[in-house]
Amino acid sequence: MPHEIGDLHNLEELGLSWNNLVGPIPTTIFNISTIKIIGIAGNKLSGILPSTTKVPNLERLTMGSNDFSGTFPSFISNASKLSMLDISSNSFTGFIPSTIGNLRNLEWLNLKENYLTSPTPNLSILSSLANCKNLKHLELAGNPLNSLLPSSIGNLSISLENVYMNDCNVSGNIPKEIENLNHLIEIQLQSNKLTGPIPATLGGLQKLQGLNLRDNKLEGSIPDHLCRLIELVELQLDGNNIYGSIPACLGNLTTLRKLSLASNRLTSVIPSTLWQLKDILYFNLSSNFLNGSVPFEIQSLKVVVAIDLSRNHLSGNIPTDIGSLKNLQNLSLRYNRFEGLIPESIGDMTSLNFLDLSNNNLFGVIPKSLEKLSYLLYLNLSFNQLSGEIPTGGTFRNFSVESFKGNLALCRSPQLQLPQCQTSTHRKSRTKKVLLLIVLLPLSIVVTMVVLVLTFVLTKGRKKSRKPPTNAEVYPQHTWRRISYQELVRATNGFSENNLLGRGSYGSVYRGRLDDGMELAIKVFHLHFEGALTSFEAECEVLSSIRHRNLVKIISSCTNDDFKSLILEYMPNGSLEKCLYSDNCILDISHRLNIMIDVASALEYPHFSYSVPIVHCDLKPNNVLLDANMVAHLSDFGISKLLSEEDSMMQTQTLATIGYMAPEYGREGKVSQKGDVYSFGIMLMETFTRKKPTDEIFSEEMSLRSWVGESLCSAVMKVVDGNLVSRDDENFSRKEECLSSILSLAMECTRESPGERINIREVRGTKMCLLDNNPLIEGFSFNRIWGQVD
Repeated sequence: MPHEIGDLHNLEELGLSWNNLVGPIPTTIFNISTIKIIGIAGNKLSGILPSTTKVPNLERLTMGSNDFSGTFPSFISNASKLSMLDISSNSFTGFIPSTIGNLRNLEWLNLKENYLTSPTPNLSILSSLANCKNLKHLELAGNPLNSLLPSSIGNLSISLENVYMNDCNVSGNIPKEIENLNHLIEIQLQSNKLTGPIPATLGGLQKLQGLNLRDNKLEGSIPDHLCRLIELVELQLDGNNIYGSIPACLGNLTTLRKLSLASNRLTSVIPSTLWQLKDILYFNLSSNFLNGSVPFEIQSLKVVVAIDLSRNHLSGNIPTDIGSLKNLQNLSLRYNRFEGLIPESIGDMTSLNFLDLSNNNLFGVIPKSLEKLSYLLYLNLSFNQLSGEIPTGGTFRNFSVESFKGNLALCRSPQLQLPQCQTSTHRKSRTKKVLLLIVLLPLSIVVTMVVLVLTFVLTKGRKKSRKPPTNAEVYPQHTWRRISYQELVRATNGFSENNLLGRGSYGSVYRGRLDDGMELAIKVFHLHFEGALTSFEAECEVLSSIRHRNLVKIISSCTNDDFKSLILEYMPNGSLEKCLYSDNCILDISHRLNIMIDVASALEYPHFSYSVPIVHCDLKPNNVLLDANMVAHLSDFGISKLLSEEDSMMQTQTLATIGYMAPEYGREGKVSQKGDVYSFGIMLMETFTRKKPTDEIFSEEMSLRSWVGESLCSAVMKVVDGNLVSRDDENFSRKEECLSSILSLAMECTRESPGERINIREVRGTKMCLLDNNPLIEGFSFNRIWGQVD
């Protein structure tokens, strides 16, 4: 800026904003007594403003978005005619002077994004500004005020329309006196440390259009009084500790364009009234504990641009009419419990550029209609139960394996590191193989038994035979009960959804009752899934040959060219996962320890007592079933591997479940008994912490194992399931010792290197919870004193 500007003694208005001016400002400008307006915002001007200058007629000073520094310009307090002051986005430091209250004509004050502080802990600037009766706009955002939000905020001008105090390190409660500012149009108090409830008095601000309280520490429920804000356009309460249900009356705020309640502790179902907000643009309820389904009424949100319902407990099907949302650009339903097929109609959402349906229970094929989404930049369908061929047209050419991982039955070209899709000819060939297996298996067992008897007679005296475990025996097919397909249809009421117990990667399991009253679990394999026949063959080979009190019992099979099923013993208490996370199933320490002892026993037999070692490969709580007496039975040997004598660690391309999978399995596909031990250790941690290894609190920096490991060095009770023990318990110290020993064993099972892990037999031999004279837990160990298996 030319220094000579200061010589223009009759200058009244200087407008140089938003240019590329640099360097210091000529201080002589502030000696022009006639000047009324100085506009120099949006440049790169720098330096320290003078303190001893007089601008008695100055009405507007806008110098934001420059590089000025130093303390608050003291001359400003003497500019008694000043109505607009904007020194935002500079580097001013020090206290905001109370003398700013002398500016009785002030209407607009913008001090945001500096380094200004309050001289007192109760934000005295607000008390000073009470003298500015014409103040309409107050902006202090982005300054380290480090103060409490005082009740004096209610003494500000009743003309005040906008308050921006976000990111100011302001704490305390939101004062109820804020209701006095009944002309407010927008309040932004986000990114502070505000606590306490949302005051119901906010409902009295009838002209309010924007309320942003996100990223604070607010508690309590959402007050129904907010529903009185009939002109509200934006409501952002995300990132607090708000609990309870969402008020149904929010659906009456027809002016809402943005609703964000994410990252709170909201429960119950989404009120049906919210689907009536036909003009809403942004809809975010993610990271809560909402349940229930998403109804077809979602199609009413015709103009919505973004919907985020991720990280909740929502279930049911994705509505088939969701494709009518033609303007939707961002849809995230990840980390829920949605099931069923991906609707074909999503292909009609022509504006979509972000789609995340990961970590649900979706099954079936990926609709080819999604190839029509020409603007799609991000796609995540990982960790579902999808099957079949991945589409190759449209934007699918741009997506990597990361978009599809965790779906065991998906196939595509090798560049995605997924199995190639097989032809129907190959599938028929494998069908013939499994039929030959079923026909020849009984005969081969008989021949094998004859050979073994002859061998025993010839070698008697030279070699002692090994006595098999008392609870494990050959269980050949000729002992199976014959059950026809028609009987299965009747038993399951035509494989009705009402009898569906669950779905897996390769099939569905139904509950059935035969004509004689016998209850069964019928596992029906979906033969159109690539890998289903392999899974069926593996389970036939394992479960038809061995029997153990802690392995699920196979009763029969029913097969033809188009139908393959295994008929299993019915487990009335469901899976360990279902029981562990259910509010209706209470598992104390002894229950959980008993179950894990059963699992260890179930693993030891195929690892050590079978002629060819068997590795389960997919050990997790969902594959541990509980009978009527809460005895655990290990199930689902669909991806199990048989290890030859020469190969104690083999390689495979079959994927196990993320979180439970041993590191060497995930990195190199190497399978061994020690991989099962690793999964057992993870499941042991989950059973006693009630935290899944895939829980959202875990990331690359923190895993379930490291979380548990750190607690063993400090306070183990911080990670243990709070339902197991309380500090008021008279046996607290002994239970704490017991839980610590259990989690220490889990750490031994999950060492990084397979060679450093103990084997499952050593696990069962580990003494656990030896609590003398403890009436609640007596003498438990993984080699159970009572009812020993071996």
